[in-house]
Amino acid sequence: MGSFAFADLLIGVGVLFVLEGLIFAASPSWMRRAMKSALATPDNVLRVVGIVSAVLGLILIWVVRR
Repeated sequence: MGSFAFADLLIGVGVLFVLEGLIFAASPSWMRRAMKSALATPDNVLRVVGIVSAVLGLILIWVVRR
């Protein structure tokens, strides 16, 4: 397994900011509804969704960098 460069991490964070910014710019009312929905969702559901998302992201990074 190769080394994980800090530049790759910064690029990933930059892409995250770009995507999030585009979603907020394109449909702020939808994002507001999504945030209200997240506030009403139980902690355990949010935790499971977060863990699954993180694992899928790691698998994707592993597959691409392999």
